[in-house]
Amino acid sequence: MSDRADNLNFPRGENTGKPVFKRALVKLSGEAFMSTSNRHGIDTETVSSIAEQLAEVHDMGVELAAVVGGGNIFRGLAASARGMDRATADFMGMLATVMNALALQDSLEKRGVYTRVQTAINMQEVAEPYIRRRAIRHLEKGRVVLFAAGTGNPYFTTDTAAALRALEIGAEAILKATKVNGVYDCDPVKNPDATMFHRLSYLEVLNRELEVMDATAISLCMDNSLPIVVFNLLERGNLERICCGEEVGTIVCSDR
Repeated sequence: MSDRADNLNFPRGENTGKPVFKRALVKLSGEAFMSTSNRHGIDTETVSSIAEQLAEVHDMGVELAAVVGGGNIFRGLAASARGMDRATADFMGMLATVMNALALQDSLEKRGVYTRVQTAINMQEVAEPYIRRRAIRHLEKGRVVLFAAGTGNPYFTTDTAAALRALEIGAEAILKATKVNGVYDCDPVKNPDATMFHRLSYLEVLNRELEVMDATAISLCMDNSLPIVVFNLLERGNLERICCGEEVGTIVCSDR
């Protein structure tokens, strides 16, 4: 195991009441910004709930960054499947992530949490351009950094952007927020007998084709021993419990 994984004290168990790592990156899908009743757009109450959870962890002293998706507004891959040029569709999806990041920034700053949005596409009137050293400096000063526009390149998902940014800023883990409790052997919504994994290796995820993150992101994490924790964002307190060392959701990491 790498020092990064060892610092997280895998496997984890009891809640220590104190942060088990200094810096983490949260991966938020575009769907996380929608309400359960409306399958499109940005729901302000839902964004407020996300902001509250991030603020709680930030107040514990954890340096937090986040990568946001844009699927609640526009899905580049889906549009490409319907005949749109893939690169054009992906750039449109990147712009959707900026809208989500700005909404989350607004909600965080209403709670007194200083926040910076950095985008991989230059739009200085709206947000800062992504500059690695500047992002790290923001984190060191206690600001939450929201990364938008993916990697700035078509054909790459925001999962890959999350893995890339986490490694660039020296995050100790990716905390992947979902609407289920962890990683299952099949869809738990469709199959009530689905079995949840508590711990997986990167190779198991790739070989079983489990829907944790895309293969490029998993491979990048595997090559650099960057742990991934998949958890249910809808259950309040989960993010804080993970940051305090409690075993929540599914951990994807290297084999011991």
